[in-house]
Amino acid sequence: MPDLTQDQWKSQLAADNEAVILDVRTKEEFDEVSIPGAKQIDIYDPPSFMEAVQQLDASKNYYVYCRSGGRSAQACAVLNSIGIESTYNLLGGIMEWSGETVPN
Repeated sequence: MPDLTQDQWKSQLAADNEAVILDVRTKEEFDEVSIPGAKQIDIYDPPSFMEAVQQLDASKNYYVYCRSGGRSAQACAVLNSIGIESTYNLLGGIMEWSGETVPN
């Protein structure tokens, strides 16, 4: 699981046809603001989180973020442990994100 800076995240995501953006924050956090196109899966709800990640396509590349980068690093480790090899953690999370965001 590589940790990507914002610039690395943006450029790699733009060139990736197999990219899926995962937001692992709570629904309340996600409802405030998110990165466009993100799918929300709350890592603080372990049963639902595990059920959702088991349904993910392991052939895709997952760009994962949270508020500051801690939960997303943990989520990447979980994804790796279930056989999803291509995961990328956004350093600094959405708190340091300077790219486009959308309210939900």
